[in-house]
Amino acid sequence: MLNPVVTVMVKAARTGGNVLLRGMNKLDALNVVQKERLDYASEVDADAEKAIIKELRRAYPDYGVLGEEGGLQPGKDPRRHWVIDPLDGTSNYLHGFPHFCVSIALVENGEPTDAVIFDPLRNELFTASRGAGAQLNERKIRVAERKDLAGVTVTTGFPPRERARIGAHLECVRELLVTAEDVRRTGSAALDLAYVACGRSDAYFEAGVKAWDVAAGVLLVREAGGKVCDFRGAATARMDGKGPETRQLVAGNLKVCEALQKLVVSSGYAKTFN
Repeated sequence: MLNPVVTVMVKAARTGGNVLLRGMNKLDALNVVQKERLDYASEVDADAEKAIIKELRRAYPDYGVLGEEGGLQPGKDPRRHWVIDPLDGTSNYLHGFPHFCVSIALVENGEPTDAVIFDPLRNELFTASRGAGAQLNERKIRVAERKDLAGVTVTTGFPPRERARIGAHLECVRELLVTAEDVRRTGSAALDLAYVACGRSDAYFEAGVKAWDVAAGVLLVREAGGKVCDFRGAATARMDGKGPETRQLVAGNLKVCEALQKLVVSSGYAKTFN
């Protein structure tokens, strides 16, 4: 049974997901803006975020909000924030590529305590609460049981804001493919982490991600028995407005995460962030 806060988050995520589904019928007519180089948003992103926030604030009016579209909106309770990506995978969505989601995390003092990631096309609902495990459609999930990088499938991303480091990133991928089975790039960091949590992907690494991209997914991986760290092996930074604008993440089960993090260092990719 879901705890009360997650029940509210699920309702909000489904509400946002419905906005996304309705918008798919009019992709050619959407107003699209370029936020940064090769980084786009549409009116659907904003509409979905407003719908999500409305549902969350109906139940918890004092919590702050950190949203991809609306930025930081402080609440009366300075400890707790909703961290929201109303459409993770915007580029996929705008191209009609069927892989995107809604991501919502409740963050307390910088750490995610509850998480919901909802894929409206597949009707897949990933949920987690700190200390209570992770679920996919209310069934327990666990990270894969790989012991090293041999034969793993790893997901990564090439965000526009990190293209200056693309050479080092590709060298890291080249070294990884000496032992790994494959590397995938799906276009949704939130779903990448959710897929690590349920064992569909063995590991994930990416730089340049923001709190709303990964806050929910980080908790999912942890509660599914996995580990998340930065490129240097340190703990993840705060997931609220006091954390860094962007960050680097590595995720997987304990052994694979550690092996991948060491490869990120040995390949020279990590040092480009010094």
